[in-house]
Amino acid sequence: MMRAFFLTLISALMLASPIMANDPSALSELVTSNDSKGWDGVGRIDVAGRSFCTGALIAPNLVLTAGHCLFNPKTLARVGNDEVQFRAGWRNGRASAYRGVRRSVVHPDFNYAGPDKVHRVANDLALLELDHPVENVSVKPFDTASRPRKGAEVAVVSYAVDRAENPSLQQLCHVLARQSGALVLSCDANFGTSGAPVFVVEYGVARIVSVISAKADLKGKLVSLGTSLEKPLAEMRTLLAAQTAPVTNVSDGLPKVRRLSVGDNRNTGAKFLRP
Repeated sequence: MMRAFFLTLISALMLASPIMANDPSALSELVTSNDSKGWDGVGRIDVAGRSFCTGALIAPNLVLTAGHCLFNPKTLARVGNDEVQFRAGWRNGRASAYRGVRRSVVHPDFNYAGPDKVHRVANDLALLELDHPVENVSVKPFDTASRPRKGAEVAVVSYAVDRAENPSLQQLCHVLARQSGALVLSCDANFGTSGAPVFVVEYGVARIVSVISAKADLKGKLVSLGTSLEKPLAEMRTLLAAQTAPVTNVSDGLPKVRRLSVGDNRNTGAKFLRP
């Protein structure tokens, strides 16, 4: 049943966009400081001591991640800011900076258990304001850019259940389709990859163009789903500046969400939706 849902979702995304050749590069683990140079703005987000996602600095005090990372998958309630920690450049049991979260906002159009699956992916974003700015010279925030075109080459830096202690870089994957604000990507994704920044790298400069929301299966081939960014990010910045952080807490019998955060039983974060 889950496979049938995946196929339905991807088919909807690709009605006007046939899938392109998929030739992503292999993951490269960033084990040393030299490996990680330029990527320490990506970090692991630990949630309530039981799960983690990936996030990236877009300002010294702002981290971009996936909205569903801030929800408890069992109760469907938002987790408290005091239960979230950002570990910039987490590698081999140490981070370049440890920060708590002062405030957070999830995009107001994101509904954790809503029925509109494509719309949910497009708005699966959260912005974390850290309790103190990260002012480490080796940890640089990333700029953002507009949504990439179909066929564009992108890169992803992420953590996952099988690589929780070191980030991995996938230097080359592609935008296979774009529809209704969501991106279908050939990039690797697994539990814990939620919130990972999707980069376009031009002239040696990496800029974030999307965030990994989920993964799906298409005819036996794994793909990942990315969010929209430009407009939703601007809206979240406005909400955060106004100290307005709407909380979605729905429990109305709708399908339960399975996403890409890592849970304490390695199965509570999950891949996507279960009908």
